[in-house]
Amino acid sequence: MIPLSVLDLVSVREWGSVAESLAETAKTAQAAERAGYKRYWVAEHHGMDGIAGGATSVVLGHIGAATSTIRIGAGGIMLPNHNPYVIAEQFGTLDALFPGRVDLGLGRAPGADGRLAYALRKDIQKASEAFPQDVVELRARFAGDPAVGVPAPQAEGAKVEMWILGSSLFGAQLAAFLGLPYAFASHFAPALLDRAADTYRDRFQPSATLEAPHFMAAVNVMAAESEEEARYLASTSEQSFVALRTGGKPGRMKPPVRGYRETLPAAALAMLEEVRSVSAIGTPDQVRAGIEALVARTGAQEVIVTGTTYDPQAWRDSLGLIMGAFA
Repeated sequence: MIPLSVLDLVSVREWGSVAESLAETAKTAQAAERAGYKRYWVAEHHGMDGIAGGATSVVLGHIGAATSTIRIGAGGIMLPNHNPYVIAEQFGTLDALFPGRVDLGLGRAPGADGRLAYALRKDIQKASEAFPQDVVELRARFAGDPAVGVPAPQAEGAKVEMWILGSSLFGAQLAAFLGLPYAFASHFAPALLDRAADTYRDRFQPSATLEAPHFMAAVNVMAAESEEEARYLASTSEQSFVALRTGGKPGRMKPPVRGYRETLPAAALAMLEEVRSVSAIGTPDQVRAGIEALVARTGAQEVIVTGTTYDPQAWRDSLGLIMGAFA
């Protein structure tokens, strides 16, 4: 069976709170651990009222304390928002707290609009151009290389598993050059999925940490006892996608709507079908078939599933049903 992992945006429900979302995230991570998922990743987003995972390393500490065996990680840290030294300290500390369980997925995008640069007091464009060098520095800090200058004792020798994340060919090329595992954001940017997978494998250079390419694809999922119910539950996240792509503000999670897609104008429906074309929604067997088709298409060694609905227990039930279908 191919390893399955979970990507969590730490979504905030309409009329809910950040505290409630963090509590539900811990419960979902526990459910994923019991079900047998390999990793539980949290994505860094900023300036969005409906997403509470911006302080990613802090959230991972919360999840790590609530679990005991599942790997925890960033999917990912948007490195241009930070400096490598601080990220090395944070994730080295996480490894000390949860040894052998910590992943660090690194992305080049800022994770918010242009106002973020001012809020962070950062030149995001310049920092994005330095992304490859910053990744190399991070790896050197975890390896304890004295050439990096000022030491970060928390990071030296930490067994953090580094990943490159991407939605374009740039990340595929960088991951291949550095010999790092690569995860593609096909759950919201599927257009270059196949080319990125091929580019990564064709150009991969073995490294001290990885002898052969290791590719992970992301897929939107929702499972329920019937396809109709699964599509109903998935309409919560679909509403967020539409709000983000048409108005720039996804807002907080809204209750699901039956027949939601039928209510959309043609342009919005076409956009939704395009950005969510890598999806597996339906009964457990239908979701399994969709994931297996994605693996056959891309040659992925892992799949990371993502999705949410207004009722967090329904999402946890979905994760259990999916894993049960594979078992």
